[in-house]
Amino acid sequence: MKYIVLVGDGMTDRPMEELGGKTPLEAAKTPNMNFIAEKGRIGLTNMIPRNMAPASDVANLSILGYNPHKYYSGRGPLEAVNIGIDMKKDEIAFRCNLVTISSDDKMADYSAGHISNKEASSLIDELNAKMSTKDIRFYAGVSYRHIVILKCNNKEELAGLQKVKCTPPHDISGKKIKKFLPRRGDSAEFVKRLMNESISVLAAHEVNRVRVDLKENPANMIWLWGQGTKPSMPKFLELYKVEGSIISAVDLIKGIGKTIGLDVINVPGATGYYDTNYLGKAQYALESLKKKDFVFVHVEAPDEAGHNGDMKEKIASIEKFDKFVVGTILEHFKSSREDYRILVLADHATPLSLRTHARDNVCFAMCGTDIEPDDAVYFNEREGRSSKFHILRGHELMEFFIR
Repeated sequence: MKYIVLVGDGMTDRPMEELGGKTPLEAAKTPNMNFIAEKGRIGLTNMIPRNMAPASDVANLSILGYNPHKYYSGRGPLEAVNIGIDMKKDEIAFRCNLVTISSDDKMADYSAGHISNKEASSLIDELNAKMSTKDIRFYAGVSYRHIVILKCNNKEELAGLQKVKCTPPHDISGKKIKKFLPRRGDSAEFVKRLMNESISVLAAHEVNRVRVDLKENPANMIWLWGQGTKPSMPKFLELYKVEGSIISAVDLIKGIGKTIGLDVINVPGATGYYDTNYLGKAQYALESLKKKDFVFVHVEAPDEAGHNGDMKEKIASIEKFDKFVVGTILEHFKSSREDYRILVLADHATPLSLRTHARDNVCFAMCGTDIEPDDAVYFNEREGRSSKFHILRGHELMEFFIR
């Protein structure tokens, strides 16, 4: 049996007046996801447990069948795993965004204009040259997404940093940053000092001078959040008795994959943005399935469109996901004699009206071997709500899908 999980990050949304009361998913042309719903089952679930933030790390742990209440250790350390950082017990990892803060102290851009890898790497090198110590080290990731590792002198210091309340920068687009700066305890003051110290370092760098001249958003501050200690989880093979791979452009998703023993496949041209290589992800997934029985394919673009409040791009990214990812894989198995199951879903909602993640339920659909069809004909939020097939705890969906 081949098991394929296809995730359109942030694909779920809310009805919009501009779309005649439809959601972007309802408005988009999605014949392949509709086929899965029609030939299989559609249902409703929620990947965000109670008392946890509606974040991609929490949601994708749930999709993969890991209860976040039990296994979540923070976003930073999961991304650190993918970068290749071997964290020690006395270290804590923070996600480090390169962001643009406006002259009136608002979060103008959580991604510094989706800064290029080359530019970002130069800025991280400069931060290391000017700010690193034996206890502070910056590590370059992809585009605006990076990591800071802090070494702690004792358990109290580690606990203090873990308790700091940090806000994801994509949650506060266009808002004054003052009330969203790190808070709770003396450790919060230390984290704020690092963030403030970065301002002068980044302002003086040639990369930002050029970006300003070109009227592009400069990376004029670091924003620290998502901290945590080294993760520990059982392997996917141990839990589900299948070997598999994971495909994503996002360090977080790849870090989860590495932690649970999935092979991480890097696809050329996969960017984590609108211009990602949709078709390449599907082709590499099919190649992986020649040797392994499970593949998890993650596409970030709908989520980015949600954060940007871009309705046109959100619909377009959903349609590309459907055509090039879902469609390519579906066509292969339609003509194959192999036993297979395909699951398609969003990890969480990223409503255009909010420009950030929400705790909304998400619909899912699955078809294939031994999956009895129901009455649905479309894949969207409305059909999911009308279905009687509800899985209340999202992390139990993987068990149902495989078993």
